[in-house]
Amino acid sequence: MRSILIVLDSLGIGAAPDADRYGDWGADTLGHVFAQQPELALPALFSLGLGEVLAGNRNAHGIRAAYGRVRPASAGKDSMSGHWEMAGVISKHLFAIHEKLPVQMLEAIETAARVRFLVSDGAADNGTDLWATHASSADPVVRVLPGESAFEILAHETVMPRWRLYEIARTARRHADAHGIARVIAQPLTGKSPAFRNAPGRHEYPVVPPRTVLNEIAETGLLVEGIGKVPDLFARSGVTHPHPAADNAGALALIDHTWENLHDGLVFANLPDFDRMGHARNVPGYAAALTDFDLWLANFLPKVNRDDLLIITADHGNDPAFRGNDHTREEVPLLAHYDGVTGPLGTRDTLADIAATLSGFFNLKTPWTPGHPFLNFKSAKPRRPR
Repeated sequence: MRSILIVLDSLGIGAAPDADRYGDWGADTLGHVFAQQPELALPALFSLGLGEVLAGNRNAHGIRAAYGRVRPASAGKDSMSGHWEMAGVISKHLFAIHEKLPVQMLEAIETAARVRFLVSDGAADNGTDLWATHASSADPVVRVLPGESAFEILAHETVMPRWRLYEIARTARRHADAHGIARVIAQPLTGKSPAFRNAPGRHEYPVVPPRTVLNEIAETGLLVEGIGKVPDLFARSGVTHPHPAADNAGALALIDHTWENLHDGLVFANLPDFDRMGHARNVPGYAAALTDFDLWLANFLPKVNRDDLLIITADHGNDPAFRGNDHTREEVPLLAHYDGVTGPLGTRDTLADIAATLSGFFNLKTPWTPGHPFLNFKSAKPRRPR
């Protein structure tokens, strides 16, 4: 009994009904990529019904999966709330997003961790001086991730050992809670000043989620294999084996290996390159990442048995042709490949329908709520949203 949930990070398919509340009315990640890259072809995804989702067709022929779209129910438009919602937790409160970190919080962290921070404001003209000061003083750098409820603490591995960087980040996590910040990230650096680059050993300290369907699945003795940033987004809660991956290529290689060796359980994978291209407002790069994934998917689909469950979706939008460089509040695709079931699934009201469906697939003792399953595993027929 195997299932795989693949999140194409940021692959929105049009503004959600409440997008105007977020300043995102008119966003359409995939639609705008197609508009600017008309030669883009995604035959594997379209064979699962992506074209029907985009076109609104309800009686398509030759499609080998069930297909629909999902409106986010959680507040916000970040990866954490999106992934939590897939796992059955609808967040009604926004995580705090700061352009500049609260001075009170930074001072409290400095006192508790016995450290002094160099604060990056993200401006290009202070970069060289900032890193030169870091190299000479060994003071770690702290910087906000634009548009995300997260900040990084960075230190070169020659001036600060990783255990000390991690210790500072764990202290920062405790103080970030009071300010509603979702993620604290420790990032070691390597290379020569000022051209430092990220070194292996990145570690995230996120808010621990409430109980999710991942916990329920793992507690039955089944494996939950978390790939990419999935383990970090859940603070490893409910994830039996974490598999870090820095990019799509690494994540896809891990999927291939894990799937081949999995007999019972769930593979939950996040593919991050789409989101990076969205933040960079790089439409050709986004299209290239989609092409690479589609080629991989064509080779992967024959490895999915009839009684396996494959779900492909996204956590939010990040329209590379939209203003700014933030995530966008969008609906996302839902493609479900299982036992020859085909046909439209309609527009779902919440990503938590995925958790409810996984609960039914793994025959958990108590059906997962909120959310409603979109497949009936007794009759193998698509079910309409209530």
